[in-house]
Amino acid sequence: MNRKKFAVVGICAALVLTLGELTGIRSFVDQVLRPNVERDAFGWLSGSQGEEALLGRIRREAEGLRREPIDAVVDRVWKAIPGYNGREVDIESTFQKARLKPEGAEIEYLYKEIKPKVNLEDLGPHPIYKGNPNKPMAAFMINVAWGNEYIPPMLDTLDRHRVKATFFFDGSWLKKNPEIAKEIQKRGHQLENHAYSHPNMSQLSDSLARLEISKTKEALKETLGVENRWFAPPSGDFNQRTVDLAAEQGLKTVLWTVDTIDWKKPPASEIVRRISEKVGPGSLILMHPTASSRDALEGMIQVVRGKGLRLGTVEQTLSSDRVELPQS
Repeated sequence: MNRKKFAVVGICAALVLTLGELTGIRSFVDQVLRPNVERDAFGWLSGSQGEEALLGRIRREAEGLRREPIDAVVDRVWKAIPGYNGREVDIESTFQKARLKPEGAEIEYLYKEIKPKVNLEDLGPHPIYKGNPNKPMAAFMINVAWGNEYIPPMLDTLDRHRVKATFFFDGSWLKKNPEIAKEIQKRGHQLENHAYSHPNMSQLSDSLARLEISKTKEALKETLGVENRWFAPPSGDFNQRTVDLAAEQGLKTVLWTVDTIDWKKPPASEIVRRISEKVGPGSLILMHPTASSRDALEGMIQVVRGKGLRLGTVEQTLSSDRVELPQS
């Protein structure tokens, strides 16, 4: 009997020791190995379950982050309005970047743009007065046929604020002032066509109107190596025939959204007030190298940026490319 009791006690002790040993192994696995295998979302994703959870979350949140593209249209008032790219999350790139982040890091979403079905090029020859109103960008258009003395200080102001503008050159001015034109080009600004002798384009014959555009186009190419894409009619005078003739030469006719009316020599404060009241997303802001615009330029830059708009060239503003501002 005593032997049986001893045997039972021994078996129980062995079971206790075995369970203790197994519990220790389990604890070791839970505390050391398992976190490295099953950390989910943003940890070291060695296990398929964690990766699947992360990928699922990215896919779900991608739906709310998608922005649909906007087609270019011909508006009754504003005529041709460019389209605007949409965006969607690049799921694979976002996932590959997120899975390498340390535990607890936020997902950094990477995007790819979605082109509209209808682009500016699809609309045919129409004048353009503004960019897409959903694009938070504006541009300075500086028409140059005179006012050389004001160009250097305007360039300095643009440089100081890291702004690139679009200069539309009168061809006869360009022929007489190639060095000034080259300095403007050196500063990184866009250079375009303002006809050759500042005529009223609507009053010219087809042959003369065509010549006004082509001579400046050739001068831009020969003097500056520029492939001209945009045409700004002098004094804003044009008709549909002007637009068609420019289109024949591969140029889109562009006018303005907001006019500084600087040729009337207003005080700088009046120009800044005018811009503040009228500028918005897609605005093209017309000025010339005048004392008024020279003095108002810094204030104009501050006003435009204060409205949450990025300043770019006419080319950039009228493109369908997205502009993503901080926290937008």
